[in-house]
Amino acid sequence: MARTAGITSLIRRGESETVEFKESFGKEAIETVCAFANTKGGILIIGVNDKGVLQGAQIGKNILKNWADRIAQETGLQPSIMKNHIQRKNIMSIHIQESKIKPVMFHGRAYKRVGGTTRKITMEELTRMILNNAGATWDELPEQRAGMKDIDTFQVKAFIRLANEVGRRTIPSRISTAQLLEKLGFIRQGKPTRAAILLFGKNPQKFYLQALIKAGRFKEGNLIIDDREIEGTLMDQVEGAMNYFRERLQTRFEMTGKPQRKVVWEYPLEALREAVVNSICHRDYMENGNTQIRIYDENIFIWNPGNLPDGLSLEMLKKPHRSIPRNRLVAKAFFYIGLIEQWGSGIEKMVSQAIDHGLPEPVFEEMNGLRVIFKKPESQPESQPESQPESLPQKVLEILSRQKSLSKYGIALKLGQKEVSGQLNKVIRILLSKKIIAFTIPSRPNSRLQKYRLVRKGKVSYEK
Repeated sequence: MARTAGITSLIRRGESETVEFKESFGKEAIETVCAFANTKGGILIIGVNDKGVLQGAQIGKNILKNWADRIAQETGLQPSIMKNHIQRKNIMSIHIQESKIKPVMFHGRAYKRVGGTTRKITMEELTRMILNNAGATWDELPEQRAGMKDIDTFQVKAFIRLANEVGRRTIPSRISTAQLLEKLGFIRQGKPTRAAILLFGKNPQKFYLQALIKAGRFKEGNLIIDDREIEGTLMDQVEGAMNYFRERLQTRFEMTGKPQRKVVWEYPLEALREAVVNSICHRDYMENGNTQIRIYDENIFIWNPGNLPDGLSLEMLKKPHRSIPRNRLVAKAFFYIGLIEQWGSGIEKMVSQAIDHGLPEPVFEEMNGLRVIFKKPESQPESQPESQPESLPQKVLEILSRQKSLSKYGIALKLGQKEVSGQLNKVIRILLSKKIIAFTIPSRPNSRLQKYRLVRKGKVSYEK
């Protein structure tokens, strides 16, 4: 509990997400107590106006007990209440801990703190809190409007075939649809779960209008060249998105010395697939927005409704992190059929594939949802080392001879490049194949932490 000096300091700093001022104790004060309990906890200071001016609280006999009793009766909370004497005025402070069980209700409503304000919690947020308390996810709930007649057996058989090919979950080919869904947890209380409808439904959009992808090709600004709505099951949507990329993205050919030329897409298709899978698997289906794909001349945006789950931040995404699937059953099904290689590894895969393709690292942003941006490399001026590819291998070796190890991006910076170019990627692959340089993490070639070092053969080649 804060002492009087601590309360004085809080008053000087002003209202915040965890501090609120009220001139008197009443209905609005209890709403704030409820909001603190539903958010991060906080201190409600009574006897101070919203500008931080001390007014003093009117207190009578047993006032602390009366306030505590009312809060307990109205919300079930038992906060600590202190009397403080500041500048000859009675200032009361109510200390509220974040509740372990949410939502805390007051008169049939729940509240939360947003910045320095108290706001009502929406029905969607309320549902999330209840699901979190139950340890459940949205897709695990039974869809009361649906029955087995809404499940497409063809989709189930396709799932069985893919799962057996991948080998992560062997499924008997003669198992019935109902038996399989029951065994994997896709039927609950005698009803298909929401995940079952999204994955195997005959018409998932009949139940969830928002569960589709909107894809479009744009010019500068928001000039739409063409657009498409990609519906069906979640697996259908992944394949539909990839077909859209194949139709709209440009390609070039590389001669490999073999009869067939190598087709090189302007963006790595596997990285785009990973982004689409992540957006579909981890999106918030309680939000009304659709997953969106926007293809511009210089970049691609892939956006899904719903910010990162609690416990994850943008800074943590590119580091090894635990998987927190928003839709557990969907994630499990995607894992069985190989759409998710390893839980929590999707971001690392996108980053490494983009860099290996000669593109900048994808950018991740929270903008009323999560957005990943794939960008083309900036055009290089002719005077850069890149304009003299014949000298590039020697320059890479020279750089590594002066360093214990460097990442691709570190080598690019030493070369005076802003990004890892396609030519640099090619040179590094050649030097690796000739064992002139080596990985610092050979067991994980695509690791985000991968660096390169000069080996003895490389030193001899350079010194010559």
